[in-house]
Parts: sequence; structure tokens; C-alpha cells
Amino acid sequence: MVSHRNALVAAVRQELAEARGAARAVLAAAETARGEAQTRRQLVRDAYGTCLNQLAEARETARRDIQRRFQYETAKLAGNVRRVAALSATGAAAAPWRLWAPSEPERGGRPGLLRIGTLALDDAAPLPALIPLLDAAHLDLAGPAPAADGLITGLLLRALGSTRPGDVQLTVYDPEHLGGTLAAFAPLGISFVGPGGLGAMLDELVEHICRVNETVLAGNALPAPWRVVVLLCDTPELAAGHRAQLDRITRTGVTCGVHLIVRGARLADHETVVRIDLDAKKCDITGELEISFDPPPPADRVVSFCRETAERMRAGPPPAQLADLSPATFWAESSAHGLTAPIGDSTDGSLIEVPLGDDPPHALIGGPSGSGKTNLIYAWLAALATRYGPSELALYLLDFKEGVSFARFVPGPRDPSWLPQVRLAGINVNGDREFGLAMLRHLGEELRTRAQAAKRHDATKLAELRAEDPAGVWPRIVAVVDEFQVLLGGRDAVADEAVTLLEDLARRGRSQGIHLILASQDVSGIEALWGRSGLIGQFTLRIALPKARRILADNNLAAAVIPRHHAVVNTESGTAGANVVVRLPDAGDRLIWRTLQRRLWRLRPEGCEEPRLFDGDAVPRLPASCRPAGLVPDAATPVGSSPGAVLGERIDVAARPARLRLGRMPGRNLAVLGTRTDEACDVLAAAALSLAAQGPAHFSIVCLDPDAAGPAARLIAELPSADWFDALVEAPGLGIPHYVIGYALDAAVDAGTLRRLLTDGPEQRTHVLGWWRSVSRLRDSLGGPASRLDAIGAWVALDVQGADLAPLYPQPGGPAWYPRSRRALFFDRSVHRTPEVIIPYEVNSDHT
Repeated sequence: MVSHRNALVAAVRQELAEARGAARAVLAAAETARGEAQTRRQLVRDAYGTCLNQLAEARETARRDIQRRFQYETAKLAGNVRRVAALSATGAAAAPWRLWAPSEPERGGRPGLLRIGTLALDDAAPLPALIPLLDAAHLDLAGPAPAADGLITGLLLRALGSTRPGDVQLTVYDPEHLGGTLAAFAPLGISFVGPGGLGAMLDELVEHICRVNETVLAGNALPAPWRVVVLLCDTPELAAGHRAQLDRITRTGVTCGVHLIVRGARLADHETVVRIDLDAKKCDITGELEISFDPPPPADRVVSFCRETAERMRAGPPPAQLADLSPATFWAESSAHGLTAPIGDSTDGSLIEVPLGDDPPHALIGGPSGSGKTNLIYAWLAALATRYGPSELALYLLDFKEGVSFARFVPGPRDPSWLPQVRLAGINVNGDREFGLAMLRHLGEELRTRAQAAKRHDATKLAELRAEDPAGVWPRIVAVVDEFQVLLGGRDAVADEAVTLLEDLARRGRSQGIHLILASQDVSGIEALWGRSGLIGQFTLRIALPKARRILADNNLAAAVIPRHHAVVNTESGTAGANVVVRLPDAGDRLIWRTLQRRLWRLRPEGCEEPRLFDGDAVPRLPASCRPAGLVPDAATPVGSSPGAVLGERIDVAARPARLRLGRMPGRNLAVLGTRTDEACDVLAAAALSLAAQGPAHFSIVCLDPDAAGPAARLIAELPSADWFDALVEAPGLGIPHYVIGYALDAAVDAGTLRRLLTDGPEQRTHVLGWWRSVSRLRDSLGGPASRLDAIGAWVALDVQGADLAPLYPQPGGPAWYPRSRRALFFDRSVHRTPEVIIPYEVNSDHT
């Protein structure tokens, strides 16, 4: 029994030990599992923490990016606001009071916005707070009276300081202080309305708006000035009649130039009403952005401004400037139906436009010396050149004064630009009436060309021709001739032909778009116009400067009473009652003109040619194509059996050389006559060099005057084939043209040899080009007074009187020629009916 019990205890102990072992194993496994779970939980916690951290970092990064993006967008929008504000409010309309000064607006510009304070933005510089007024809005102010009155003072000062004196008419209704609130503006002629005058004032404004509406409906421009009415009401309640009138003005006033600034009486809701709340620091324009209102302007500044402006108003507006005559957009107008451009302004500041077209077709400008004719022409040309491009307008400018008035319009050594509309300009031509005649001939040819084109297209005037021939280039032509009486001075062939051409251009030019502007001191003393009243009658546009005579009608004395820098414009041939007085700008400033001209020059279209300049004081040089130094002659250079000797430059529009054909015909010789050695040597050298440039030729240089030895030596050095002789020699048989260039052939010349060369030489292609110092010496060289001069087929006369040329001239008495420096008279018996004036080239003179 004991043993059985012992065995049972041992078995229980064994089982218990196994159970403990199993439990330990389970505990060990559980402990392992618990550790693994803790590890997993830690990993999960770590991952969650990492995600949270990343999320926090991402949120912070996003916040910073959004903040930066917000700041960037805010700065960008703020910059846009500043740029728009700078364009919308300039000068006195926006400057802070410490920098404030009145600013004159550009002519034709519209009013902008006015500053009332600044807008504060986070992390950004303050922006200007701007509101509209003139041509845009009524203002309704709510808030304490002192603050509102200070704001109104600043608004009025900015509005008046950014417009011209007199452009704003101010009316104040101030029943509480009887006008004392805005008394500083009294010097401007402000209208103060007392406590009992509100109804009459509102009725008058309504009547004014009705009159303006009638004017606009009639097609007229909105009248100036603006009317700004300030209502400083001591009570918001108004009588029913007053309220009705105020509501009418609120609805219709802005479009008629009437603006209300009201404090104390609320305006009716309307799209033109801008409300400003000084307590909330808000206004309709700025929305929810808070405004920091500017303080009132210093009282002394308001008073000084009003006094100075009152003085300017008494003196009247200043005259227009040259820039005021220019349109906003250059070359935007068509000249098909005429030309219209301002030349100045009236005493109220409005520009006065002058027409040129079918009526009036031409203009006559008159005024004594120093009265401003050139200044007037400058102003007119500036206005025309900025409105009409080179395809619409062509200018021909001629100045017969002793000066260079039109030189600024063509390229020069200091300024390569030119006025693109200018085709030709003549300066220093008081001694070269022939150039004026050449310009009139050129315009006559243009008139014939246009008339033929109009006939082909069945058109009667330029507008119809341009419509029928849109591919053609038919600009209107304006020819300006200053001091034109010089061209017509005297009773000679030049004056007679010039008057005939002028009369034809004046009579027929209107229909073909050719217009004349003639300027003179006095037309009454021009002999060539006597008996030609029809010519001056074509000039229905008359512009008279102070003290001008015989420009207006005899009973029209307006020119005698106008002050300096003014002109009378009359489009009815000067009749009394059609006068318009114009104040002229200062158009002579070279710097202002140069700036304007360069702007136009940069706008010139491709292919716009440089204008032709004729300077009467300039001596032309022999063209390079007329020299033999390996140059190929151009297409105009004659080649063959009749080469052409270039003698000088013709006085014409194209600056063509004067040529003498030397064919195998009798008389194909040249005599240069006169005592001016330099010019005679230049004529001979130009002829020889131009002949050498046309092909193989041989030259025999005969120099019998020591003073001509230098030029003769330089000529022979440049000729490819030449010999020097001290006496005339017989013509050698060379088979190529042979030219005898003789200097001072009147000095001990073998008369027999000379006659044989002159008579028989041309048939053998030998030609004599000689210089004689007088016609009598030429006759002596040919055998005496009874000798015939038929062998001299052409001559160039320098300082020889016309009567002395009678033996060489086919008409009795000789040509009408009065010698002048660096001019010569050229006559070729086989070409000319009358001689032509030429300018000898500079070639090999000692001073070259």
C-alpha cells in the first residue's frame, strides 16, 4: 500500500515536472512571441511616426510654397497695380504732397484718376488709392465733416493742378460756413452759393445739361470747361424738388461734363456714383482694401497755386508747342480728298486747322521781314509731315532768301536723317532763279503726267484717279516757295516763263493734287504779276502775319492790329469777316525739329529715296563716272561717233551734266570765253576727262598762259594719252578721236593753223576745245573783225556780258546774261534755241 502510494506520488511528480517543463516552454514561446509583437508594434509605431513627420514636413513645405506663391502673386499683382496707377494718374494727380506741383496735361489727353491715399498690403509697399472724377464719376462722401472737407480740398487741388487753367469751373454750396470751407480757391473765380440758393443752382445745372445735350446731338464737340459742383450739406434731408433735380444731375451730369462732390446728402444709386466711407476707410473702387487717407494739402500751397493759376488765366493759355500740332498716331490720314493740318491755336487753346484741297487749292503767305514767315512754314510742314506719309504727301521746298531755311530737312554732315516727304529742297538760290524755273518745269511735267493718267481712267480729280488706279502712287504735291518775288523779279525771260508756269499750275493743279504755297513780304511790287490778277486770285487761302500788306483785301485791316507770333488765316481770298486769328508756336528750335525728324525718318518705308538738295553756294565736283581712271561709263555716257564732253552741271531738278556732242560735223568745236582762269581751266579739264572716259582718244595740250600751267599739268597727268605743246600743231592721223585742249589760245596763235583745225578738224575727228579771254580776241585769232565764227559751234561764257556775245548768238543783241561767280552760259548752236546756265565743275583748279 505504501509502495503503491509512493509510486503514485512519483508519477504525479513526474507529470508535474513535465507540466512545468511544458509550461516553461509555453512561457518561453510566449515570451518570444511577446518580444516579436513588441518589436512589430515598435516598428509600426516608428513607421507611423515617420509618416507623421513626413506629413508634417510636407505640410510645412506646402505652407511655405503656398506662402511664397502667394507672396509672388501678391507682388506681381501689386506691380501691375502700380504700373496701371502710374499710367492712370500722373504728375499733380498722384504725387504726394511733399513732392506735389501742378502739371500741364498733353493737348488732347483725357483726365485720369486722382489719388486720395494709399492701400496697405501685408509684406508689400503701400499702393496708391485712386478714384475717378472728371469725365467719369460723381463722388459721395460719408464721414466726419472735417475729414471729408480735407479730402475734398485735396481732390480739388489735384483736379485743378492736372488740368489747364480754366478747364474746370468750380461751384460750392456751403450753407454752414458760407463758403469759408473752400475759401482758398476763391482766386480762381469760384462761385459760392448761399443757404437759399440751392434750388436755383440745381435748376441752372439741369438747364446747362439740356443745352449740352442739344449741342452734342447737333454734331458739335462737348464744350469746355468741366463743371465741378461741391455740395457741403448740413443735413442729409433735402426738399422733394431739390432731391428730384439732384437725381437728374446724378443720372445725366457726367456725360455732359458736370460732376458732383457731395458731403452730407446721399446721392442716388447710379453707375457713375463712387461712394467713399471715411469711417470704414473704404470706397467702391478699392473694395475691401483699407485706405489710409492722405492728409489735407498744406494751406499755403493751395493759396499759392490758386493765385498763380489766376494770373495764368488772366494772361490766357500759353500758345501751342510744336509737339501739340502732331497727332497721336503718325501717318494715319489719307490725302485723297485734301490736306488738313493745324498751324497753331486760338486764344482759347483749341487748334486751328488749315485746309488745302479742291477749295482752297493754294496759299499765299505775307508779312514783312522778321514777322515769322519761316516759323509759320516750319509749323505747317511739321503738322503735315506727321499726318501724311511719303505715299500721301510730296514736298518741294525752295527758299530764295540768303539762307538755309530748308537745309534741316535734307541729310547734312551733322545729321544724316531727312524728312521722308521731301523730294527736293533748294537753298541759297537767291542768285539762281533758273533753279526755281527748273522746279516749276518739273511740276509742269508732273501735272501733264497726272492729267494723262486721269484721262485714261476717266477721272476729273485726284480722289477719283486714286480710286480708279489703286496701284498707282499719286501723293498730293505741296510746293513751298519762300520769297517767291525773287523768282519773278524783273521783266526777263525767266520771270515771264515762271509766271506762265505758275499760272498753269495754279489753274489746273487743284484737280491733280498739286498745291502751291507762296510766301512774300509784299506782292504789290512784283512787275511780272501786273496784268495777271487771275494768278493771285487762285490763291484763296491767305495767311497774313503782323503788318502784312496786300495779302488780305484792302478793307481788311486785321493784319495791322494782331501782335507778334500771331497770324490771320482767311480762306475767302482775304475778305473781311472770314478772319481767324491764330497763335503760332515756336517751330524754329533745331533740337525739337531734329528729334521729330529722326522719328519720322526711322518710320520711312523701304525704298524711300534721299531728297535732292540744290545749294547755290556749293560747287559740284566732276562725277567719278566722267573720269578715265579705269571706270566703266554708265548708261547715260555716250559712246561711239559722237562722244559727249561734260562741261558742268545743269541747273535742274535732276542735277544732270551739261554735254556737248562732238560728232563729225562742221562747227563741232568749243570756245570757253572769259577771264576767270580757274573756271576756264575747270571747264576744259571736265571736258577732256569726260571724253577720255568714253574710249580711246588722244589729247594735245596747248598751254600759252603761265597762270594755267598748273591745271594743265595736272590734267595731262590724269589723261591716258596726251602730249604737251607750246604752239598749235596740225592734226595727226591717229585713227582715233583727237582733241586739242588750248589754254589762252588768244596769245600768239598761228591763225592759219587754228582756222584749219577748226574748219577741217571735226570731219577728221579732231576737235578744238579752247579758252579765249574775250570774244574780240577770239575774232582776232580767226582773222579780225570781219572773220566768220561759224567754226565755233558751241561756247561757254564766264564773265562776259550778254551784249558782247552778240557775234556768236543767232539773235540780235546777244543773250540776256549778267555774269556771276561760278556760273556760266552754255550755248550749242545745234541744240539750243536759247542758252542755258550751268555750274562749272570743280576739277583741277589750284584751290581744289
